[in-house]
Amino acid sequence: MKKVLFLFAALVLIGAASCKKLDKLLTFYIEDTQNIRVPGSGLPIGSMLPISPVAVSTRSEERFQNENTRADLVKDVSLNKLTLTVTDPSTANFDFLESITLYISTDNTDRVPLASLSNVPTGAKTIELQPSGTKLDKYVKAPSYTLTTEARIRRAVGQDINVRSDARFKVTADPL
Repeated sequence: MKKVLFLFAALVLIGAASCKKLDKLLTFYIEDTQNIRVPGSGLPIGSMLPISPVAVSTRSEERFQNENTRADLVKDVSLNKLTLTVTDPSTANFDFLESITLYISTDNTDRVPLASLSNVPTGAKTIELQPSGTKLDKYVKAPSYTLTTEARIRRAVGQDINVRSDARFKVTADPL
């Protein structure tokens, strides 16, 4: 009986390790970079900064094909990392921001939170937002999605600021 229990436990451990290896083989990352223009404005401190929505073409079919899969086999997409970097002017940083939330939407769905940062550090030219944990399958599988931003300002923005958004999505697919 002890041998049977030991054998069963060993098989369970081997099976779990195999599943993790298989999941790793079926997991890949999609990276996306977008540029966002923050308009210079005379808005009062504490107000919401108006930032134009950014339309993003996913090219998902091409990306899935490069990973030897298809959209119908993708079972899980989540945001793994989202970094914002001030690119212009070179002397600017995120001192103007108090908090920021990025949302994602498509034509067929309501917008959902993608990532946010409540207390933006002063002096930073690069900030990393916290992913919301939202399941993003339908957004990344769509031909395009829209990013919208809600940002509360800490101080007035005197000139336009260009920000680069670098997102990394973790994608897991079923085997063919």
